[in-house]
Amino acid sequence: MHARIEQAAMPHDEAGESFFRELVEHGLIIPSQVDGVVGRGARFEEVLNRFDALVLRSDDGQRAEAPMFPPVIERRILEKLHYLDTFPHLCGSVHSFFGDPRQALRLATRARQGERWGEELEQTDVVLAPAACYPLYPTLAGVLPPQGRLVTLIGWAYRHEPSREPTRMQSFRVREIIRVGDPDTVLAWRDAWHVRARDLLDALGLPIVSEVASDPFFGRGGMMLAQSQKAAKLKFEIQVPIFDAAQPTAVCSFNLHQDHFGKAFDIRTADGQVAHSACLGFGMERVVMALFRHHGMQTDDWPAAVRALLWP
Repeated sequence: MHARIEQAAMPHDEAGESFFRELVEHGLIIPSQVDGVVGRGARFEEVLNRFDALVLRSDDGQRAEAPMFPPVIERRILEKLHYLDTFPHLCGSVHSFFGDPRQALRLATRARQGERWGEELEQTDVVLAPAACYPLYPTLAGVLPPQGRLVTLIGWAYRHEPSREPTRMQSFRVREIIRVGDPDTVLAWRDAWHVRARDLLDALGLPIVSEVASDPFFGRGGMMLAQSQKAAKLKFEIQVPIFDAAQPTAVCSFNLHQDHFGKAFDIRTADGQVAHSACLGFGMERVVMALFRHHGMQTDDWPAAVRALLWP
């Protein structure tokens, strides 16, 4: 099936539109009137849940804690992390109505007339979570147990990136695994999972490539941050060509935070040092799209080895 992408000699945007239509025609995604906002069909969700179960079975015997957080977080978390200094273009702030009846009437009138009505709302104390792991770090404040902490989460992330590209959604799910502890332990864990994730995706028949990467920092200053991040090899991505062989899509990322979250939330190791952290994240919808793209739109026709992993 890999040849399908190699032969699709068409512009990136056109290839993306074609793949989007194919997903819709097979009932895998459900389009809306807003770019980057789609529903997911039942077969899509089945594959996503089965892949998630496979990831959890691949933890090499490590028993991670598994809390659950909502898709909104305290606004102060973004403020404490200076998120708006580096990613203001991705932020999703939750606003609501706090006015009196007269203001409520004006709000409703403007909405009925198709006018912009956001000015009638005020900011609340919550924002949409830009990453599944963000609500975890404040809960780790204080002294860690001697072995550190290992936590896994699945959650919705929001990033304001409206796009017709099918793999770039404004709201999507990420399976994250987070390691917090001393620097050597955290780095070794990140590197071990980098290998494990490559092996996992390769076993699913996906043509992968691993690259040093950077986050989408904002503005001219962001370019310098990205260069520094790449130079220090703080972020790796596993990429798969999904609809464009020339521009593969990141389906999994590995981030070494060093002491960023440890300092921000006063997380310390058992010997009193500032804790380091790292996380890996599987972009769940992207992995599922890659599987359908490379193995076909009917799961019954997928290779036996792939089905054996997902339908054990």
